[in-house]
Amino acid sequence: MTRVLAVWCPDWPVTAVGVEAAAAGAVVVQGRIAACSAAARAEGVRRGQRLRDAQRRCPDLVVRERDTDAEGRLFETVVEAVAELAPKVEVVRPGLCAIAARGPARFYGGEEALRVLVQDTVVEAGYDCGSGIADGLFAAELAARAGQGGTVVPEGAAAAFLAPYPLSVLDRPELADLLRRLGIKTLGAFADLPSGHVAGRFGADGALAHRLARGEEPRPIAPVRAAADLSVRAAFDPPAAQAEQVVFTAKRLADELHEGLAAGGLACVRLEVEAGFADGHVLRRLWRHDGRLSALAVAERVRWQLSAWRDGRPAAGTDPEGIEAPAEEEAVWGGVTWLELAPDQLVPDGGRQEALWGRTAVTDRIARAADRIQGLLGHGAITRPVPAGGRGPGEQIVRVPVGDLPPAGLPDGPWPGRLRAPAPAVVPPAAPEAELVDASGEPVVVSARCAVSAPPAALVLAGRPAAVTAWTGPWPADERWWDPAKARRRARFQVVTEDGAAYLLTVEGRRWRVEATYD
Repeated sequence: MTRVLAVWCPDWPVTAVGVEAAAAGAVVVQGRIAACSAAARAEGVRRGQRLRDAQRRCPDLVVRERDTDAEGRLFETVVEAVAELAPKVEVVRPGLCAIAARGPARFYGGEEALRVLVQDTVVEAGYDCGSGIADGLFAAELAARAGQGGTVVPEGAAAAFLAPYPLSVLDRPELADLLRRLGIKTLGAFADLPSGHVAGRFGADGALAHRLARGEEPRPIAPVRAAADLSVRAAFDPPAAQAEQVVFTAKRLADELHEGLAAGGLACVRLEVEAGFADGHVLRRLWRHDGRLSALAVAERVRWQLSAWRDGRPAAGTDPEGIEAPAEEEAVWGGVTWLELAPDQLVPDGGRQEALWGRTAVTDRIARAADRIQGLLGHGAITRPVPAGGRGPGEQIVRVPVGDLPPAGLPDGPWPGRLRAPAPAVVPPAAPEAELVDASGEPVVVSARCAVSAPPAALVLAGRPAAVTAWTGPWPADERWWDPAKARRRARFQVVTEDGAAYLLTVEGRRWRVEATYD
């Protein structure tokens, strides 16, 4: 087993948007809490909550939209601090990085001394963190979160350390829910199951999670090594003075790298990016991704590296001696003379299905237009819909940035109570509130037995009533009844108003909302 030191910065998405550590803050994505601070959690705010529920629990909640680009740029400061102590820092994701611990531990006088030194270095750089050492990255991350600032798990003791943890740390909600219903509530109980039975019952992803619970490496076989040098490199003559030049070249190099890997049936799960500057400085970073990093995603990470390097240099308008510095916001100090992308960890490529006769689903013309817009507005500016599980129309689609692979482990049902065809034409990002009233003007109520208090007579939207000419329902959905924190009980109606408009309404807690509209 590889001894790994993990550095974990708590609530990093909240830190990246500038919320003070002592404040009750949260970042949201599509109306739900993506991350929150410790002060917000103390008030009952939790990840995955709807924003209005979080604000009801914490009226003073400071809310910001999530900024993944800022997370990546700001975390480079932490990575740079760790890189001063040990080479080859691997960025698992913004907020978590790791290094191999054996060599540095011998150099700095032991694993505990190394852990404390790394933690103190990051804190001196201005960021709270925890650091932990254990066998494998999964156990090391939990060790970094343990106690007050992290701990060292003795060699060979990862399984015992992981045993008391709940299944939620696997970050596989569907698997965790299923195991809890089977009476398995901890990693230790999951690890005690026979490996062959786990693989047969839960599939490849369940077998991987089982290996993590047992404190083993996620893959039973070491990643394959390339027989030839698959790295790609570009030189700039004269040196590139603008970050945009380097980022554009990084995208082209990433395309070349993917072509070379595809020819050998390989995929890269850890990529090393090196940039050489005119003053002789070389900036290296390792980036990990569970799957194939698209060319645009690689270019985005190169931008993060250059942004962090620029932020660490003197202010625009002065060079190190105080004169003749480039004044442009995107200027690169000293100029970049070369850029290299090298696959650091390779695995066999599982492949992906193309369209018939070798054609892809997106034409080259559309792909080039999408690349251009993403280059101007960011990697997440254009997304494509990917079918997913769910009962409501807004839950059945996941938006994935163009060029990226869809997330793994999407639930596939069955979904009792799922909305039947035809599908609605428009699903708003945030369902607007509405009122559904009967002939006497009283709100329509759905009882616990799904009985309607009175036939709907009018639908009120934005203060304007419209008579209901036809309606059907309710269709109840009692979701996650076994988990009080995530339980939802709601019912759906379809109504047609006198102006010919058709709506899909949902009622939850006696509050009506327009979930979707029909053409």
